[in-house]
Amino acid sequence: MYDYHTHSSFSADSDEALETMLLRAISLGIKEYAVTDHCDPHYRNAEYDFELDLAAYAQELERLAAKYGAEIKTLKGIEIGIQHDVIEDRLAVIRAYPFDFVIGSFHCAEGFEIYAPEYANRPAEELYRGFYGYMLQCLKLYKDYDVLGHFNVIDRYAASIPADEVYRDLVEDIVRLLIADGKGIEINTSCFRYGMGERTTPTAEMLRLYARAGGEIMTVGSDAHRAADVGFMFDRAVHMAREAGMKYLATFENREVKFVKI
Repeated sequence: MYDYHTHSSFSADSDEALETMLLRAISLGIKEYAVTDHCDPHYRNAEYDFELDLAAYAQELERLAAKYGAEIKTLKGIEIGIQHDVIEDRLAVIRAYPFDFVIGSFHCAEGFEIYAPEYANRPAEELYRGFYGYMLQCLKLYKDYDVLGHFNVIDRYAASIPADEVYRDLVEDIVRLLIADGKGIEINTSCFRYGMGERTTPTAEMLRLYARAGGEIMTVGSDAHRAADVGFMFDRAVHMAREAGMKYLATFENREVKFVKI
């Protein structure tokens, strides 16, 4: 088992100690555990401070990797929040430390936090074309990441979800761009915790699109912000991957990808 999306109290939205999270992973028999705490400077909600304390974070990652190295492989990761007008800020963070793995995610779009009612409650077609259009625009500019986090996270917050046909062309363009850039996607099992039903993250159709277009890089992450959620529903994620035609789980070290057959 490989959990490649996790958080701790280094993220503004978690209170769980990193060591507590790691001990939970060890108890579950997880082989590789990527710590990917949030870094999202200039976040569009002033109530949250996603300015990661990189020095303290790096020190704790290295301490725990050494302490528990015989029991689990701990990956030095980060989840970068991508926004079009602060690209250089993100690049500076990534270049400041030798990360093993970088998730690129969208928690803000078009100048808004995507959870904000004034954004999420827009008419469905406008919202979805705006969100995926913004994602495509940003990913043409920002390349320093390994895997796109929770592709369709907007599904969790939208007041209503339009038919896939409304925005499929944008999703197809994003998938082609990811593959051309050598980037992966993740199955984010938080969708099962949130009871999203068929709107998995990514949707089955998105995952099939990626596989059929030749995409091979896929990680699985719990997006756990508390120890109880580490490794959640990974058996279902692997089944979903096989159904879509994916053949491997991707693992990373020093930003280099390796594959584990599923």
